[in-house]
Amino acid sequence: MNRKLRMGMVGGGKDAFIGAVHRIAANMDGLIELACGALSINPEIAKESGEMLFLPASRTYLTYEEMIEKEAKLPADVRMDFLTIVTPNFAHFAPAMMALENGFHVVIEKPMTFTLEEAKLLKKKAEETGLILCLTHTYSGYPMVKQAKAMVADGVFGKIRKVWVEYPQGWLSQLSEREGNKQAAWRTDPKRSGKSGCMGDIGTHAAHLAEYISGARITQLCADLNIMVEGRSLDDDGNVLLKFDNGAAGVLMASQVAAGEENALKIRVYGEKGGLEWAQQEPNTLLVKWLDKPTQILRAGANYGDRLSSFATHNCRTPGGHPEGYLEAFGNIYRNFALTLSARIDGKTPSKEALDFPSFDDGVRGMAFIDNVVNSAASSQKWTEFIV
Repeated sequence: MNRKLRMGMVGGGKDAFIGAVHRIAANMDGLIELACGALSINPEIAKESGEMLFLPASRTYLTYEEMIEKEAKLPADVRMDFLTIVTPNFAHFAPAMMALENGFHVVIEKPMTFTLEEAKLLKKKAEETGLILCLTHTYSGYPMVKQAKAMVADGVFGKIRKVWVEYPQGWLSQLSEREGNKQAAWRTDPKRSGKSGCMGDIGTHAAHLAEYISGARITQLCADLNIMVEGRSLDDDGNVLLKFDNGAAGVLMASQVAAGEENALKIRVYGEKGGLEWAQQEPNTLLVKWLDKPTQILRAGANYGDRLSSFATHNCRTPGGHPEGYLEAFGNIYRNFALTLSARIDGKTPSKEALDFPSFDDGVRGMAFIDNVVNSAASSQKWTEFIV
């Protein structure tokens, strides 16, 4: 392609958090430009946000319905190519479905929808239309996460036996939703967040990472959910025992009341011959542990093609020793999506590295994880089947 992909955005105005992150990530490789937006449900904020982002007034819309309808009528060389949805969970499904129905590809925040039923409908529509749906499970965009996945897939650790993933945060250790914290307010509100708080917000990230790196799927679980802060409406802490379809056992812990923790996502995967450890707060490092020799330290770097997988180096942007973090991982999701979509438009086959981004299958499993954890926590059974 000899042009940038044109992106529309729902949500993400000047009073939002994640919208700016999406715009930075989308812009990182020069493959995407913001062409239009319905940036807030507040008309004044929507207009002001459009002006701040230098969008023409004619393409600063007040509702997503207006944006999709009008963009669909524009000439093919002008209208948006895809829609990015960065609203709270309850407002994901309707714009995503309308976009797919009108021929637009979709990038969407996780969890994909408000309910599992909605997720299944989006998957069905994406399959019917052949359009691309990208889910921004950011942590799968880190180069050393991709290295970990490649090593497990290559069988270097033998049969995988144990998966241990933890995601502690401390930002909800107090009743922040009653103290003017907008992010806390919607994430702890069942009407906007869904049936789970902590597990829906960060537990889904942990579950996705466990399945992504191990290459295995959760088949059974035993969950314990807790509301630790008095007066809160949704879980802010939880523990889940897992069983996988390859025979591995797992442990998943997610908490937003781990006072003092920032964003301490960590995963360990163990096989017959050794294992690995990766931590989000030190993302350039992958520890590789062996049964019969000392631990190795692998580092990310675009100049390490002789020792890292093509999936890792494809997603490295700088030479070794130059830190890459959250924004770069987010950018990798967008870049791989953009490379895949551009190839599609040109009638070419994307590389296997470009195709490596979360999609609607991951979205459905994420919503199924929430449902199954909530159901298990409410059950007196030790183990419950993982139902999708």
